[in-house]
Amino acid sequence: MADAELLAEALDLLAEYPIVDGHNDLPWALREQVRYDLNRRDIAEDQRDHLHTDLARLRAGGVGAQFWSVYVPSTVSRLAGQDAVTATLEQVDFVHALVARYPEQLRLALTADDMEAARAEGRIASLMGAEGGHSISNSLAALRALFTLGVRYMTLTHNDNNDWADSATDEPKAGGLTRFGEEVVREMNRLGMLVDLSHVSPDTMRAALRVTSAPVIFSHSSSRAVCDHVRNVPDDVLAGLPANGGVAMATFVPKFILTEAVAWTERADENMVAHGFHPLDLSAAGLAVQSAFEAANPRPVATEATVADHLDHMREVAGIDHVGLGGDYDGTAFTPQGLEDVAGYPNLVAELLRRGWSRDDVAKLTWRNALRVLRDAESVARGMSEAPPSIATIDQLDG
Repeated sequence: MADAELLAEALDLLAEYPIVDGHNDLPWALREQVRYDLNRRDIAEDQRDHLHTDLARLRAGGVGAQFWSVYVPSTVSRLAGQDAVTATLEQVDFVHALVARYPEQLRLALTADDMEAARAEGRIASLMGAEGGHSISNSLAALRALFTLGVRYMTLTHNDNNDWADSATDEPKAGGLTRFGEEVVREMNRLGMLVDLSHVSPDTMRAALRVTSAPVIFSHSSSRAVCDHVRNVPDDVLAGLPANGGVAMATFVPKFILTEAVAWTERADENMVAHGFHPLDLSAAGLAVQSAFEAANPRPVATEATVADHLDHMREVAGIDHVGLGGDYDGTAFTPQGLEDVAGYPNLVAELLRRGWSRDDVAKLTWRNALRVLRDAESVARGMSEAPPSIATIDQLDG
């Protein structure tokens, strides 16, 4: 089948089974760029000079449901403790404002039924995921408050350990999860909040899978066997997803998916630090430093085929019912060729069709798997509805 025919088939498929994307950092990008002022950065207009995301490109990409990341950095020098909780609430507030500003395009989704209703209405279901357990500052009451406000997953860590869970990019401290960390997982199950295992260490992944009674997600992580980066998922964990029912949502971040990009990124990060910036700084000044480094040191380029390689392997190990997509748009400085922004998803779908993925396979990847996982988490929560909220504290369990 010719490339144009594959792309046409991809677009037709996405019209029926649109993309559920597990992770988009637009809220933080707009906080950093314009302090949430949508009059200055109106996503109803073309924002390709500033962002990976706007409404027209979401439509062009066939996105039907988006988990907006209500992310705050875990780096202690920036936001920690109650400051992290406050900043997370500001992120949540912004997503509510975003949905209210564009009611014909976006619909707040709190349940799987809401996702289906948004699809039927031709609107983009807008869900929220908190990125990092530091956002609750060791408080199960704060966790419950986030759920009440609409947050439907929480990544157990970000780039740093917290007091109860180990991150993939920090030195192990808890050995996975502490007793309080296990209580966090159980309380998330009781609420119906998805446990997100992106960013956590392999031991934390395994501990969470042991404790949870509901399916987990990896909102934006790819295969460690294909690209040996600590942010990716080892095969033994992928192989455990069928028993759990969870979904690993492949990310598009080049430094996580392309082996050649790993060493290049280490050098680029060292350059950022030498210029006084955190490696993840996406401010205009930070991006300028990154761009100058890239001009002098051309970066290895990932493509939609690179992502497809990960998805092929993840499907082989975990099964077709346990894969999804989490692009991490507006949370990364670089994106793959063919997947430059949120309009690129049809290119990936076309590549998968070229490789022999069936229409049913792709429908599971794009829509059905993520919908099922949220519905299953809701079912587990209903089964735990008689259980009282946990009043445990970290001092009681880990002190």
